[in-house]
Parts: sequence; structure tokens; C-alpha cells
Amino acid sequence: MSPTSRVSGFYRMPRVERLQLVREFANLSDDEVALLADQETAAGLTAAQGDRMIENVIGIYGLPLGIATNFQINGRDYLVPMAIEEPSVVAGASFAARLVRDGGGFQAGSDAPIMVGQVQILDVADPWAARFQLLAARKEVLALANRQDPVIVRLGGGARDLEVRVIESSAVGPMLIVHLIYDVRDAMGANTINTALEAIAPLLARISGGRTRLRILSNLADRRLARARGIVPMASLAQEGFPGEDVAQGIVEAYAMAAADPYRAATHNKGIMNGVDAVTIATGNDWRAIEAGAHAYAARDGAYRSLSRWERNAAGDLVGTLEMPMAVGIVGGATKVHPVARLALKILGVRTARELAEVIVAVGLAQNLAALRALAAEGIQRGHMALHARQLAIAAGAPPEMVDDVVARMVAEKVVRLDRAQEIVKELTCRS
Repeated sequence: MSPTSRVSGFYRMPRVERLQLVREFANLSDDEVALLADQETAAGLTAAQGDRMIENVIGIYGLPLGIATNFQINGRDYLVPMAIEEPSVVAGASFAARLVRDGGGFQAGSDAPIMVGQVQILDVADPWAARFQLLAARKEVLALANRQDPVIVRLGGGARDLEVRVIESSAVGPMLIVHLIYDVRDAMGANTINTALEAIAPLLARISGGRTRLRILSNLADRRLARARGIVPMASLAQEGFPGEDVAQGIVEAYAMAAADPYRAATHNKGIMNGVDAVTIATGNDWRAIEAGAHAYAARDGAYRSLSRWERNAAGDLVGTLEMPMAVGIVGGATKVHPVARLALKILGVRTARELAEVIVAVGLAQNLAALRALAAEGIQRGHMALHARQLAIAAGAPPEMVDDVVARMVAEKVVRLDRAQEIVKELTCRS
């Protein structure tokens, strides 16, 4: 009889009992169970803390936490924590930050932390008349929304405006979409806005004569943009066999493809998000929300395009800019619950959510520069190869004292594959 995933009361079980059930279901070995059962802490997070953060916890999953160096943003130096499993990202961001530092460092800015909450209203007899009535009641609706969180209002935030859109045709007929425009201060804002939406929904239904359905924050945070700009002197781009002018022009040409072609733009933007996500995760922020907002913003004019822009100035130097939604916070959620997230924020030394957003967008631009420079010069694989080879050597079972030899062989042969790593480990083991 095959095991079943239909488990009643799994969430009520102690963690050790959950793990035992998973062990039986998946036929885990003693060593495999020990990876999870023996974790009192992992990456600074205790099993008990993890059990309070999400549901059905059986263990803790760690990621490497690295530090990107060389960042100078708005005249201030930063060491940037990055949590990521992909090789070359931290090194690439650090190297690119040094290149931009040669041109005076990053200049960054950000909008006020304005988010949009949405309420869907259905079954409205006259949508345009209802829109007029809702806008006429703007003050009453905003006042009710602001009563839900007096603390954020006292800090200078709160509901700022009301917008009403009419969707005349949809799969379920006409509808109204009400936007609550809300200043969330130093929070990401989801819980605050969703609470306000729940409170105002009955009032909106009464005024419009319709029926409310969805009441939810939008992750297209296009009123909460962050932007960064960096200049790289042409001379700084030069490397053996590649004059600086050629590299600069190669980067601009590579960008041009991403600006014109969605297939390239997807990979181009993924490189940006390598940096953005790594800092977002390290600081305990919602990287899924950032990803959703970024890609929606990249397609805002109906075609998916590059988030960044690269060009050359009159002196021939390389100039890069990046603007994207950046809904991050330094209060609430995992930023306060996860001990390593708190530590990452302390290392960064950011004082506001807007400053954090500016750091993150600068890292995204740096990561984009690192990838484009590799593509425009020696090719993406050369710099990535040794780091990937190290992962494969470890995966192939190489003991610590053998890893460097396995890596050197694979890189020299330019055959970086798991099967080759296993062959080399076997050869070296037989010799010893």
C-alpha cells in the first residue's frame, strides 16, 4: 500500500512527530533524518523560532550569507549582506561596485513609501455613477482607513487618497476597482493595507450599491520606485585582450538586445534580480513580492523589456541606470523575527526603508553590470566556471583536501560536469 499525503492534524503534531511521519513517507535514512532532527539552530534561526514563523515545520533550510564589498552609494560606504546559493553573484557584485566606485560611486534615490491596496466591487447597476459617489465620499473612506492603524498615522503615514477605476468588460461583467493609496512608512505594508481594506470594504459596498470581493494589496508598487545610476570610466573596463572602449561598447550592445527582445530581457533581468533578491532575502523581506513587481513593471508598456539602461556619455564612459518598484521594510515581518535578518540590517546600517531600497537597487545595477561585462568580454562561463566546478567537486564526494585538485583539473580541461568530477575523484582516490 502506497503512503498517503492526507494527514489529519499535521500542524498540531510536535516537530519530531512531523519529521517521523515524513521519514516513513519518504523512506529517509538515519543520516537524512539527522540533517533535520539535530538542527537546534541553522543560520542563526532556532527550530523553535522557525516553528513560529511558518506552518508544518520539520527543519531549517540554510543559505550561504556573503558580504558584497566596495559599495559606495550617495557618498556613503556599505558592506552588503547577500543570501544566495548561486556562485559568482557576490563576487560579481563586489567587482562591479569597485568599477562604479572608480566613477564616483552609485547615486540613488527613491519615492515615498506609497503602496496601493485594491477592493473589487461587483454587481454595480451604474458603474460610472457609483464611481462618482465613491470619489465624493473620499474623506469618509480615508478617515475610516486611518482609524485602523493610529500608530502609522502618528509616524506620518496612513491613507493618502482614493482612486476608482471602471472595468467595463471582464469575464464576470463590469466591475469597479477601488485603489486605496497608502503611505506605509518603514514597513513593507501588506498587513497594514490589507487590514485597512477589510475595514473600508463594507462602506464601499454601501456607497456603490455593489458587492465587494477581493480586498488585497497590489505588488505592482509602481508608486514606490527606487533608482540607481553609476558611471564606469572607460579605462576601468579594460582587461587583458579587451580594450576599455570595446568592453563599454559591448555592454551597450548587449543591453540593446535586452531592450528589444523579451527572450534576452528575461535573462538580463534575472541577472538584476540575482543581486536584488539576495539582499532582500538577507534582510528578511519578501523577495517574491519584489520579483512580481519587477517583472510586471518591466512589461508596463505591453512588451517585456530590460529594467536597466546602459549608454555611453560624451567622454565614452559607461553609464548605467536602473529604476524599479522596491517595496521593502525594516520593521515588521521577518525583518524583526529572524535574528540573521536583524543582523544583516545592522551590518548595512540603513536607517529607513527608503535607504534600504536604494542600496538594493544599486546592488541590482552592479550585478547587471557584472554579467554584461562578462558577456561583452571573456564570456559568462569563464568567471563562473571555477566556482561552479567547486560545487560539483563537493557534490561528487571530494574530501576537503582534494577539492582544489578536482577543480583545477576540470577548469583546465574546460569540462565542468558532475560525471567528470566523479571520475577525477575516483582517479585521485585510487592514487592515494
